Amino acid sequence: MDPKNSIWIIKCLLILALFYLAYIDWRTFRLPNLITLPLILLGIVFNCFSVLSFVTPSSSLVGAALGYGLLWGLNAGYRLLKHQNGIGMGDAKLLAALGSWLGWGALPSILLVASIAGIVGGITWLKWHGHQLRQAFPFGPFLAIAGIIELLWPQLIQTLILPRLI
Repeated sequence: MDPKNSIWIIKCLLILALFYLAYIDWRTFRLPNLITLPLILLGIVFNCFSVLSFVTPSSSLVGAALGYGLLWGLNAGYRLLKHQNGIGMGDAKLLAALGSWLGWGALPSILLVASIAGIVGGITWLKWHGHQLRQAFPFGPFLAIAGIIELLWPQLIQTLILPRLI
């Protein structure tokens, strides 16, 4: 099989998994370990042992650890201040999965796009749900969309958007 076809098949399967996770999180406010944990492992295995890898093995491993650690640390800080969780650990596992597939260098773009989309989505969510600020809000769909954007158009933020803003 042509390597280009193989890469597109892998990308399509990853996109389907991300859309499925976004749908589950949107409907249930949960990102199941049954999907996120194997997705982390598959990303590491793919990038460590495949000739078609997206990033180096070290970038994949650091991306998984950093993806989880960033959101875990953010939640730990919020928990210290507010005595409650601010973000679900399913979101941290999803970011770890994205880091394992796309490497640690993709994490800033993913977080930027997901945060901007999350702000817009959050404002819309508040308008639909009567401005209830204490209500939970799923962040996983925005992480998944940002991951898909980074998968299909790598370095879009750094090369096209940020230079125009600066």
